[in-house]
Parts: sequence; C-alpha cells; structure tokens
Amino acid sequence: MDEQRLAGGKAGPVGLALTAMASIQVGAALAKDMFAAVGAPGAVTLRVVLAAAILMAVLRPWRSPVAWREWRLVLPYGAALGIMNLCFYAALRTIPLGVAVALEFTGPLAVAVLASHRLLDLLWVGLAVLGIALMHAPGAAAHVDPEGVAYALAAGACWALYIVFGKRASILGSARAAALGLCVAALVVLPVGIATAGSRLLDISLLPRAVAVAVLSSALPYTLEMVALKRLPQRTFGILMSAEPAIAAMFGLLMLDERLSLMQCAAIVCVIAASLGSVAGIGQKAGKDSGADFSASP
Repeated sequence: MDEQRLAGGKAGPVGLALTAMASIQVGAALAKDMFAAVGAPGAVTLRVVLAAAILMAVLRPWRSPVAWREWRLVLPYGAALGIMNLCFYAALRTIPLGVAVALEFTGPLAVAVLASHRLLDLLWVGLAVLGIALMHAPGAAAHVDPEGVAYALAAGACWALYIVFGKRASILGSARAAALGLCVAALVVLPVGIATAGSRLLDISLLPRAVAVAVLSSALPYTLEMVALKRLPQRTFGILMSAEPAIAAMFGLLMLDERLSLMQCAAIVCVIAASLGSVAGIGQKAGKDSGADFSASP
C-alpha cells in the first residue's frame, strides 16, 4: 500500500479520515448482528484476528526485522487497541451505537483538555458531563444500562491511551504500525474470545460477515487514519473526528433501527460540542497545532 498515493489523491487526508469514520461505524453495526451467534467477545475476536491476518498478508511488515525499540512502541499501542475493542463491544450489547460512541468520546476529549491547559476547557468538560447526565435523565430512554455505560467509558479511557501510544508508534511508518499493532491486539483478545465463544468461532457460515467487519472496522480505517495522522494538523483531525458520535447514531438508525430519544440526541450534541470546543482551541497557541489526536474509535 503506497501511503503517498493514499494521501495524495483527490480526497486527500481529510477524505481518508472521513472514510475511516464511516467505515468503522458500518463495521460496528455489522458486528452487532453477530452477537447472537458468538457473543460480543467472539465478534471482537473474529474482527481483530482476521484484520491482523489481512494486514500482515497485504503489508508484510516482517520484510524487515522488528527491533526491540519498535516493539516497545507497538506493544502498548496494540494492547490499548485490543482492550478498547473488548470494552466497546461489551457496551454495544446493551446500549445503542450512537450512545456508546458518545460516551467513549470522553477519552479523546480528556486527552485534548489535558494537552491544552486552558481555563475555558472547563466549559467543554462541563458540556461532556452534561451530555452523560442527559443520557440518564427522565425521558432519555426507558432504561440506559449502567453496565453498558461503564464499558463505554472504559473504552474511552483505552481510546485515550490508543491516541497517545498510536502517535508514538506512527514514527515506525503508518502501515507497519497498524499491522503490528493489530497483531498485538489479536493476541490480547484471542484468549477472551476462545473462553467465551469456543468452537463457535470456527463456524464457517460467519466467515463472510466476519471478513467484512474485519476490513471495515479495523484493517481499512486504522491504516487510513495512521496515514491521515501523519499529514493532517492535529486540530483539523480532531475537529473531523468530533462528528463521529453523530455518524454512529446515523448508522445505528439506518442499519440497526436504533431510534434515539430527543434527550439522547441532545446528549450526543453536547458531547460533539464539547469535542469541537476543546479541539478548536488547540493550535491557537503560538500559531502551532498541538494537543491530542482524535484517532479511530472501535
């Protein structure tokens, strides 16, 4: 895969980031349909293991030896990626896709706020907290499962770590870091998937959907975002990624018939506004772009 060609086409890095966001949410919606057959951990295992196999076959990162210095960068990145996916899919068992992504967004928002150190960022934190509160307010939904909320917030914490470790790992080369990171993630999720789904993971009838989920949710978007991360200013990338909760809600409605209440929609808007406000302030210091990257959600 030629990174220069990917980033230099008509769509450019902005197009790559938007394509990655849509791809991830379509893949998540497809994966949720697999829960009845293999459970959430099983769906994660099929997705990550197949995605790792695809990237290893296509990108062949073994062509040059992986030094210990490189593994020190890749191991935490891949571990954060694997645990993030396990937590996120556990959340999807009981809460809508759009709500799960909005809650998960607290992770990158926290990274952005910590990188900025501005008093104004307290406002964005307050908006995010308001959004979370609205999801539990009367009329938000008949029932918002607390366990699902906890898993989504845990996925957000892992997303924050993924951002930090992913940025460091990107110096190895976008494609190489993505492939090696997914291999580490596969080793993290595989024992959990085997323990919960067992031989059901070998059901050949699930293979077409599992391959589609692997490509759409992992292999394609993680590679595209690693390329975009190297070529977009962090502020621009963060602003683009702020739209992801709305994109998730849209695909949840279109593909899963997950209809959100007005209160839940207002909660998602609060999280998006908090993300936009925080990221818009990043990069105004000394004319530089600094702070956190809002890179791929599960």
